[in-house]
Amino acid sequence: MLRICYLAGGSSVHTQKWARFFAERGHDVYLATFGERSQIEGVKIRKLRYFSKVAYPFRILAVRKAVKEINPDVLHAHYISHNGVYGALTGFKPFVVTAWGDDVLIEPKKSMVKQYLVKYVLKKADLITTDSNSAIRTILGFGVDKEKVKLIVHGIDLRLFHPIGNKEDLKEELCGKQNYQVVISTRNLKPEYDVGTLIKAIPYVIDKCPNTYFLIVGDGILRHQLKELSCKLGVAENVRFVGSVLNREMPKFLGVSDIFVSTSLSDTRSVSLLEAMANGLPVVVTDIDGNKECVKDGVNGFLFSKGDFKVLAEKIVYLLRDEDTRRRFGVINRKYVEKEGSYEKEMRKMEKLYKELVEAYRV
Repeated sequence: MLRICYLAGGSSVHTQKWARFFAERGHDVYLATFGERSQIEGVKIRKLRYFSKVAYPFRILAVRKAVKEINPDVLHAHYISHNGVYGALTGFKPFVVTAWGDDVLIEPKKSMVKQYLVKYVLKKADLITTDSNSAIRTILGFGVDKEKVKLIVHGIDLRLFHPIGNKEDLKEELCGKQNYQVVISTRNLKPEYDVGTLIKAIPYVIDKCPNTYFLIVGDGILRHQLKELSCKLGVAENVRFVGSVLNREMPKFLGVSDIFVSTSLSDTRSVSLLEAMANGLPVVVTDIDGNKECVKDGVNGFLFSKGDFKVLAEKIVYLLRDEDTRRRFGVINRKYVEKEGSYEKEMRKMEKLYKELVEAYRV
């Protein structure tokens, strides 16, 4: 068995799923994390003091000290432009990094310094994983050897996320309504997810399909602004802002829904999208590269241009009116996730990569 040290945000469901899987497999798993209260069954937590930006070097020293004391077989940092930098500066080998999306798609564009840091981490890493081919193309654009870049999807627990039968009782519980069709968004309320585009589409949908209810699951800095927008557009009675929910509660909200929408401006292979697909939902999502890896327009969902709320509304209305298409898309989506997005399959692939990497360093 391996001793694995993760350097990652402890509150992230992705971190928790990775660490928990390998702990359950019998590996000795540690999580070194900055300033977050974390508790993951079977995982040893090493909380790192988060010094201010002025004291940046002390953060590096704290990570180095923790890694030296843990003495893992492999160090694995999640999110390249943050934890990846600290991990690279420890000089520990073998060193694995996982790109989550924005850290390679957006952060390097913000400044020359961030671009340099991402390049530095990618150069230092012995193995790089990410969850979409579009992110792999971006990473290779930094001059990285393609042999050390691997596609590992975060993955969905198919035992937890699956289609359900009768939704009406659940609709009464979560929406306060029966005989309504439900559209759901599970993206956080931050600028990069552009949930405002969905809110703007709602009046057009309700005009054609009055008995439609919208669940906005997620939280963020735009929550108040988006609630105000729903009031201004006169659709507040048809919208529920749920806030953040635990991942184990998400299947219930997806289960009550008839259509999933993602208005994201940037994504790799979105876990939120895969969760909805695993629940057998038809989807309407932006035509960004990450989404197009999962969704073929008119085959298992619909694509629309970023910010185009009128086309988004048209696609939602089409699906609300066509039960056969909804059902057909949903069946295809479930089969896709079973084949391409199983959490169990992806983590076993990762376990094999860990063992190969550690063995190579032992020779």
